[in-house]
Amino acid sequence: MKRPHADTLLYLSGVSVSFDGFKALNSLSLLVEKGEMRAVIGPNGAGKTTMMDVITGKTRPDQGDVVFGADIDLTKLDEPAIAALGIGRKFQKPTVFEPHSVWDNLLLALAGDRRPRFTLWARETSEEQDKIEEILTTIRLKDLRQHRAGDLSHGQKQWLEIGMLLAQEPLLLLVDEPVAGMTDAETAQTADLLREINRTKSVVVVEHDMDFVRALGVKVTVLHEGSVLSEGSIDHVSADPKVVEVYLGR
Repeated sequence: MKRPHADTLLYLSGVSVSFDGFKALNSLSLLVEKGEMRAVIGPNGAGKTTMMDVITGKTRPDQGDVVFGADIDLTKLDEPAIAALGIGRKFQKPTVFEPHSVWDNLLLALAGDRRPRFTLWARETSEEQDKIEEILTTIRLKDLRQHRAGDLSHGQKQWLEIGMLLAQEPLLLLVDEPVAGMTDAETAQTADLLREINRTKSVVVVEHDMDFVRALGVKVTVLHEGSVLSEGSIDHVSADPKVVEVYLGR
């Protein structure tokens, strides 16, 4: 794989990770451009979660390069430092503050000093209010701002957590199976939501729902046994005999 250039945001080259002899990643190489949205698919055990663990500093690779921006070596940083660089991750299961309102969840997530003692006394500034209003519009929860997060539907909780990521002003969002358990209507709205976010952010989406991936209309990377099996448009990878054999044919 070629070295990063000015438009490269994330670069993985020759990344391998083993757990008790099992190779979760096997010389994985991947390049994501600034402003790109990429879909990553593949069968269970293909290495999708391990890939995100490596990018976010949760797992150290045995070998390989993981570079963010021009020259930031992510393998030398811990999880908080990587998050501070602007890499935000949304896990499959939404984790929101259920007793609190939608608005307060976003306020607590805003970039800056949000320690408990600070939030106990502080009033949000007009700039913070504007930021929260903007996020509420993006995540389709403007009319539910005062609702308890615990009372939201599963899909709405997913959107709220994406909003909480946006509040931290990331450059890159890693989103793990965002439409798992959603209704068809929520799935379609999530595709719209991610495309809207992609106007200003880079996004990597790990997903199993092929209809959803098709709706995103982005470049697709197929992982298998810890490395890239195929890459290209959804039509290209869907027609690849190797992909049909190990993934789509199942």
